[in-house]
Amino acid sequence: MTEFSWPVRVYIEDTDAGGIVYYVNYLKFFERARTECLRSLGFDHYLTSPDPVLFVVRHASVDYKQPARLDDHLMVSAAISKIGRASLHFRQRITRAGVFIADAHIEVACVDQQHLKPRPLPTTLSDLLAPLLGNTP
Repeated sequence: MTEFSWPVRVYIEDTDAGGIVYYVNYLKFFERARTECLRSLGFDHYLTSPDPVLFVVRHASVDYKQPARLDDHLMVSAAISKIGRASLHFRQRITRAGVFIADAHIEVACVDQQHLKPRPLPTTLSDLLAPLLGNTP
């Protein structure tokens, strides 16, 4: 899949007392990029779908390479690396002006909204994503 990119500016709420992005906030940046990636494909995965599902993070692995700082302009990318029966695997990166900041592998599970139990991906989403699956860096 061609990587989807989402711009993020670092605000004071994202940083620690030293003006460095607090490590857990990178997960928020990754979440926003994944959500916007799916939204850009026309999939509203929350409450408005006729077949409402939720995506919950099942696994997250992040490697931090460089610090991001207050007021930085970051680019957060999301690419689908695998489509499972009831899951999506994303490869995500954060860069600042081409400088590599963080890398993540995120697996999200598809669950039914009422019982929060795993369920197959909606056919509409699988059909939409299948042609976009490709080699990711």
